[in-house]
Amino acid sequence: MRRTLLAAASLCALLWAAPAVAAEVALPPFYQHVAGLSSQGPLGEVVAKEPVETSIPGAQAWRIAYISSDVLEKKTLSTALVIAPTGAPPAGGRGILAWGHGTTGTAQNCGPSQLFDPAQDLNEYNLIGGTSWTDFGVPAATQFITQGYVLVATDYQGLGGGGIHQYANAATQARDMINAVRAVGSMGLSGEGKKALAYGWSQGGGAVLSAASLTNYINAPGSAFDGVSFVGFVALAPHDIQVLIPPGATQEPAATGVLKGLAHDFSSNVFNFTHYAMAMWALPPAFPELKLTDVFTDEGAAAINEILSKKCMHPAADTVNFNFAETYPSLLRADPVNAAAWVKGLIASSVTPDVPVAPVIIYWGNKDVTNDPVMGKLYREQKCAIGGNITRIELPGDQNHFTTPGASEPLYLPWVEDRFAGKPLANGCAQQ
Repeated sequence: MRRTLLAAASLCALLWAAPAVAAEVALPPFYQHVAGLSSQGPLGEVVAKEPVETSIPGAQAWRIAYISSDVLEKKTLSTALVIAPTGAPPAGGRGILAWGHGTTGTAQNCGPSQLFDPAQDLNEYNLIGGTSWTDFGVPAATQFITQGYVLVATDYQGLGGGGIHQYANAATQARDMINAVRAVGSMGLSGEGKKALAYGWSQGGGAVLSAASLTNYINAPGSAFDGVSFVGFVALAPHDIQVLIPPGATQEPAATGVLKGLAHDFSSNVFNFTHYAMAMWALPPAFPELKLTDVFTDEGAAAINEILSKKCMHPAADTVNFNFAETYPSLLRADPVNAAAWVKGLIASSVTPDVPVAPVIIYWGNKDVTNDPVMGKLYREQKCAIGGNITRIELPGDQNHFTTPGASEPLYLPWVEDRFAGKPLANGCAQQ
């Protein structure tokens, strides 16, 4: 299949029948404390918070930990960064914006909120001007604060709140975004405002597409902040794995073919292979019938578990390269087993076949070779066929995966404003 098919998987587990256990990594005191807290309580309940300094004018910020759940509705703890205007909310309240970040890694210390000075505009590591080894910050944060919104940027479960990060499991990360909105509301930062919008990039773009179709989850009563109404969803270079899996692939031998295709496509270089390994390492925690040794050799499973439980994306890729060089494909089983269960897990961790609860807009670049834009095309066709309102915009110029957030910002800013204002929107499915 395609490279992007992998970018939408999820996994983690030790190697054999036992569930995976996160290795010890150094964490700031706030996250050490959070990892020992209970995840039992209403969805969106804030169980810990600490103030964070920010240079954004007129803003205040916190790190928080809140109750969420994964794709199988198992309660989890997630951490997040919250940025809000100073002062009390105005009459009528504030709109809530939930940001979903792209790939940072799988270890507990890979959450963007853990970085120094995280409450700023998006800071991309590989662009000129980036100041860290990873992406952090929130796109258009300064602009959105000026406009009076409150922002929440989840780290996703497993990136600072304990447990195993279900990397690229869009269905789990969608729940983290929805519950982050509830957390902000429960803190009183939106006042009477219950309108929300989700926007995200890459891994977070997949979470946005998944969140858009979780109608029952959004409307379920008994949370820490009931009655949230999403007015729109903005997906930047998203993945959607289920649209790439052909009919009948949940049965053998087609399922084996899917896994072999993924392994082949993601073995072209060590960077892509590491993404594949992260996705496959992260799926068993959500689906216990899966074992890492179904798809990796015993040596490969041991090495991948040791690396990914302790390192974030780029150090992990460097470690695979240093230790295995061009032999890294030998860490994979030549013939995967239990393939049908793995393919079913990939589908379940993606987007449900339901109509989005609000309009969705997708921005994509013609030079994106990280998340194949065809996934957004197929997603739009699928959701338009059942009554969704889906717009898909090709960004001007030659834009790749990493320039997408900056190139799309001036386009989605007015779209976001119009959604909160309740302005009429043309049917994106009527466009060519």
